[in-house]
Amino acid sequence: MKTTRYANSRQKACQQCSAAKAKCDRKPTGCSRCSQRNISCVYPQVAHSRSQTPSQSEANPQSPESLPDMLTLSSGSRLSTHGGDEWAHAISRAQPMSEREYVNVNTNTAPVPVEHRLNQTPATSEDAGLDFSNLDLFCPINVDEITTRWMNPYIPVPGQHIKQYPAGVSAFIFRTLKSYTAIAARGRRILPFIHHTQISGSPVGSPLTTCLSLIRICETSLPGSEATAMMMIQREMQNIIESSTGYDDLCLLGAFQAYLIYCLVLFFRLDPGTTTHLRPAMMSLQTLAHLSSKQGLICMADQQRTRPRWEEWIVTDIKRRTLYVMYLFDSVLSAQEDVPTFLGTELSGIPAAASKSLWQAPTRSIWEREYNIHLAEWTEKGLTIDELWPIPEDMDEPSIAKRRRRVDHWLEDIDEFGTMLYAVTVCTHGG
Repeated sequence: MKTTRYANSRQKACQQCSAAKAKCDRKPTGCSRCSQRNISCVYPQVAHSRSQTPSQSEANPQSPESLPDMLTLSSGSRLSTHGGDEWAHAISRAQPMSEREYVNVNTNTAPVPVEHRLNQTPATSEDAGLDFSNLDLFCPINVDEITTRWMNPYIPVPGQHIKQYPAGVSAFIFRTLKSYTAIAARGRRILPFIHHTQISGSPVGSPLTTCLSLIRICETSLPGSEATAMMMIQREMQNIIESSTGYDDLCLLGAFQAYLIYCLVLFFRLDPGTTTHLRPAMMSLQTLAHLSSKQGLICMADQQRTRPRWEEWIVTDIKRRTLYVMYLFDSVLSAQEDVPTFLGTELSGIPAAASKSLWQAPTRSIWEREYNIHLAEWTEKGLTIDELWPIPEDMDEPSIAKRRRRVDHWLEDIDEFGTMLYAVTVCTHGG
């Protein structure tokens, strides 16, 4: 397809400024905006025209001879690939993917049925203009309690409630999170706490994009290469922490997700069952959760019973889902260390996972239609996560009946992630 007369002008801004709809001074060595934020400045490549010869367009980019000595990651970090030609070749396969490639990366596997993804397709021109600036959000909880959660088993706090997970529930959480690790490494599906617009819209070099590319080496690594993979992942985790103060809200959210995925990969795949190096990592992960949550967990429009912008809703539901996965992972680590896990009362009042219709809506217009239906059906606020917790002893029968009706309503249209949350809570606390 020929490039249009607008193609060059549209590609002058770097990926990061383009995603943020910000002015870019387009310095060849890196724009000023990216330099101030200490993030990688990447300029998009100009698409080739049909006049390109087959020998040019079909050259094998993955041959070991064409690999650079260093693998460039986000925020300017560079990791050595001198672990041998086989290891370098495995790394060369870890390239950023489009949403379609992410879902159907294995051509020998049948694509996910369309009906299972609400006719989800890669972002269309309608959604190419997603604007994540000026989000009207607020945080209704004390996020400082997220940062200090790791201290709960060691320093008693009034009002703490130990979660007595039955053995079957603990095994269920363990196997579910382990499956998330396999999903991430294989790239056949989108993780349930990553929104499809992040796959198609995250700029090259962002923490999440780097993560989804880097962890693919875990699927193709050779025996004995686990130590090298661990070194690379741990170095990227350190890079995220060092760069987090310069991230904007959207990049910080991606960093939170990426750091959680790295922790899952380390625990379930590269160093199974070992928590020695993961407890400090969990402290850093909870700090990232605190910083991201502080920017807002609920849309202001939701409080006014009006429809928020799609971008606002996407960001808040991603944050909440990622938080819930982090809390479940914390319970797995606590079980491994034989320390108690406490009910996350600091999350009380924030919404539970949203409906399948809203989460999987492929376009803005479909999401707006579904949200209008949501507002009509939920005349009061939507279900909150604490409504899945133990029923208070002082709650009267009419209130208990009302609560159960709300949970039943929520169960009518939840995806597999919501089903998992319900299974964990109902088998632990009853309902």
